[in-house]
Amino acid sequence: MKILFAFENPLPNAEADAEVFVTTSRYLGVHLEDNWLHVPVTRENQGVAQGLANMPIIRAFAPLRPAALRHFLCGITIGLRREFHQADLVYTRNLWVAWMSILCGQRVVFDHYRPWPDQIPPLQRWLYKLFTHPRFLGSICHSEYTRQKYIELGVPSEKLRCIHNGFEPRRFMTPIPLADAKARIGVAAEAKTVIYTGRVNHKKGLELVIEAAKQLPQLTFLFVGSYGEGKVEALARQVQNIIVVPWQTEATLGNYIHAADVLLIPPSLQPLAKFGSTVLPLKLFFYLGSGRPILAGRTPDVAEVLKNDETALLVQPDSLEALVAGLLALTEDEVLAAKLSAGAAADSRNYTWNARAEKVFATVSAWLADAARPKPGNWGATQVTAWKRGSRRWFAHFACTRSVILPPDGTGQRAE
Repeated sequence: MKILFAFENPLPNAEADAEVFVTTSRYLGVHLEDNWLHVPVTRENQGVAQGLANMPIIRAFAPLRPAALRHFLCGITIGLRREFHQADLVYTRNLWVAWMSILCGQRVVFDHYRPWPDQIPPLQRWLYKLFTHPRFLGSICHSEYTRQKYIELGVPSEKLRCIHNGFEPRRFMTPIPLADAKARIGVAAEAKTVIYTGRVNHKKGLELVIEAAKQLPQLTFLFVGSYGEGKVEALARQVQNIIVVPWQTEATLGNYIHAADVLLIPPSLQPLAKFGSTVLPLKLFFYLGSGRPILAGRTPDVAEVLKNDETALLVQPDSLEALVAGLLALTEDEVLAAKLSAGAAADSRNYTWNARAEKVFATVSAWLADAARPKPGNWGATQVTAWKRGSRRWFAHFACTRSVILPPDGTGQRAE
């Protein structure tokens, strides 16, 4: 099998989408006869990008800025490259690149986390046509939550596969004892630490965590991943037992992970239902691999991977009382914390990047083998009604907020 991987953002890149796409591509590469990465990159960074992907780099005919022009040209020019025609398929996370590749006669596999039919309903008719095109082999969805949204759109289930993301086990090859890790980050060994890593902003449900910290002065909360002084940072700095930490590199992030008595995924529906910015956060798999106790919300996406009372403690979303009770349980009950730590470490073996690549390769191979068999979709009255109703809601939402992402309902509270 020969694959042209197409990534629309420059490399090197610290964003989660780059980590997911490039790492998946690199691990897939060992299964392939030939592979290339089509990406916008400067000549100076071409060698770095090639090292990250471990495959030849095809420089896209696209500037690095502005982003809209870069994305447009990545799609419009991909068919001009010799490797595009040598490949058996294009593997991409960009809808525009997927569409242009199909128009240029190539087969496509799409790999993304967003439930686009729900988030931008005016696109539903076009998405249906794209996903049911004979040369669209299939979509790798990062969650069953997202997969179900495309099934509701009428896309054949055979073209949709949920394959969760992963983590890099080598990052935990040398565990750091809890007390040593706390010393490295400047926290007292006896302090009970609750640590969140990732972007520190208003879209992550951290306001709820700030309120919990006010009720739990005996715990030390660390928000690791600040890019500056925003709304959440300003609120957090008013609470004595919250420490705001700048964004960390891969080399230093492990110190904070190993220093956690509790690793926290804020138990809120807001990232999924209100902002649509996060579906199964990448940190979840990294947390699993660390073998530290995890607390998260019982949200539809997170509950696909984390098992309550086995690999994590899942609490009612957006409930301050439930969050406080959960944090007390994990920091006071050593038996419970040890059980969840062991469960997380054992289950993490199912979620390595290598395991993901093997599942993707098997899926794509099956799609290629079955490419000639028609897979009709179902765009009927139900889908037309949902398309029109959702589009009306989307235009009203955009007019009021200027946000292109529509929450699942008018209040952002729907959990399914």
